[in-house]
Amino acid sequence: MTLPADHTPLRRRPARPLGMPARRRPRPVPLAGGTAVALACCLVAGAGAWTGLAPLGPGIGRLLAAGAAVAALGLVADVRRIKARLLVGGTAVAAACVVPYRETGLAGGLLATGWIVFVAVSFKALDHADALAGTTGVVTAFAVGACAAADLMDGLAVLLSVLAAALTGFLMHNWHPARAALGASGSLFAGFVLAAAAVHARAGQGIAGSVGVLFALTALSTADVLLVVLSRRLAGRPLLRSGPDHLAHRLRRLGLTPQGVTVLLGLGGFAGVLVGVLAHLGWIAGSGGLWAVAGAVTLGVVVFALLRIPVYGPRRSVSTQVRGQLRVRNG
Repeated sequence: MTLPADHTPLRRRPARPLGMPARRRPRPVPLAGGTAVALACCLVAGAGAWTGLAPLGPGIGRLLAAGAAVAALGLVADVRRIKARLLVGGTAVAAACVVPYRETGLAGGLLATGWIVFVAVSFKALDHADALAGTTGVVTAFAVGACAAADLMDGLAVLLSVLAAALTGFLMHNWHPARAALGASGSLFAGFVLAAAAVHARAGQGIAGSVGVLFALTALSTADVLLVVLSRRLAGRPLLRSGPDHLAHRLRRLGLTPQGVTVLLGLGGFAGVLVGVLAHLGWIAGSGGLWAVAGAVTLGVVVFALLRIPVYGPRRSVSTQVRGQLRVRNG
């Protein structure tokens, strides 16, 4: 279970020659740690299934193979910076291959495919801060694993336990100040496996109830994406243009330390997944709708409050930018 912790230092050295430093940060942080997480998870889970000690069961092996393909696509994005639509399209194809259509139906399967892609991309967005994506992944993996274990889906529970162990070992190198980052490879892999596993755990239990459970399991990443999209739309900025407008960035502007931001958001993510697990187990079945409404309202209030924090600098007119460029050219 400590395999990713041991492999990350080995993969941190060749990151610079491969052109994989995290250019989005003030200091270069190698992105190859996510490859170590995906590789360790696939090797350990695959070895358990091959030896028969921990069989994954029908459909779970295909899920793991699709996750490995998504990780490989993310690795290409880390090295070559491919276009976003190719990254999303490849993830969508992988998601469409693992949805259990017999239990969900065609319409439900299409919705599940879109949701898997959304969660995978949102986990990639969470990798903007040290240890945030890893912490969220560990909490979510334990929660979805508990749901799978309650339904006697032992293979799925084993896979999620391996993923949680891999991310926990990786956090030793990703805690602030980070010495390695997940990158697109590790973050897409973690988000994809978690979302696809949650779909398998909820398959056949009704779309209405599943929407509330899946929303609770991914409330933190959903809040981050919603905040960024609204913020950039209101500011007139392109959606794909990066900026200091995520959850962690805004909390840092309020004076929290990087470690404090991770702990606070981790607690928020834990509260969400706890509601999701309790709803899945039926312990709050009678008031599940009220919990979903309360969670949505709370999410909206948090997003609206954080939108009030200024994160973008003052706009410069086109004439000002042109004059500045002319000054630079003329010395």
